Amino acid sequence: MNTDDFYKSNEENDNEEQKDDILNREELIEKNGEVVSQNAKHLIHCLNIIGQIEGHYVLPSQNKTTKYEHIIPALVAIEQDRSIEGLVIILNTVGGDVEAGLAIAELISGMKTPTVSLVVGGGHSIGVPLAVSAKHSFIVPSATMTIHPVRMNGLVLGVPQTFSYFEKMQDRIINFVTSNSNITEENLRSLMMKTGELTMDMGSVVDGKTAVENGLIDSLGSLSDAIECLYSIIESTEARYPDNEEDTSEK
Repeated sequence: MNTDDFYKSNEENDNEEQKDDILNREELIEKNGEVVSQNAKHLIHCLNIIGQIEGHYVLPSQNKTTKYEHIIPALVAIEQDRSIEGLVIILNTVGGDVEAGLAIAELISGMKTPTVSLVVGGGHSIGVPLAVSAKHSFIVPSATMTIHPVRMNGLVLGVPQTFSYFEKMQDRIINFVTSNSNITEENLRSLMMKTGELTMDMGSVVDGKTAVENGLIDSLGSLSDAIECLYSIIESTEARYPDNEEDTSEK
């Protein structure tokens, strides 16, 4: 092989790798609503949680869903990836499967990777724990959050065990929300049990300003505020892998 053929072959390989990289990013966006910012001050990952949280049962095809079997391994990958410095979570969800949503929220809250959440449109029902699971939460003024007691569709047995199960599940959600935000348990329960605001349900609908005033969300702001806050957390937090820590990745 002469020199020209060698350089031509390398150039073709580079082009193929670039095409594969572009295809992988496009597939990531299309399937999971995720994107990694490449040319930025800090390398951050954007994760969308939209529509309805799909749990153990497959929802109808016309529903816009976020599948927890996609989100959970993505969070594991983000936490392990040393090149990703932060995670921004964009929320516009009507709620969905309680256990699936709570599982995602628990994983986010336990990450060492700096995280910031931003509620746009709505962060309803199980979207509330997802919003507060980040290290700092934002909400735009026009967004709303619906806070209501745990409810279940389908056949429900009218026995004491059923109500005990609901109560325990509700306590799990309340404990998580109060542990990851500044709202008090008394205030949260009051919003949950409020009557007269929702037509056919108990609960409350709070807008962005009210959510911040109640301590449910940390700050009122938009995308630029969330990104700047994430940059600030990244720059003020010790690296996940300090220089004095032995790097085992090369072994």
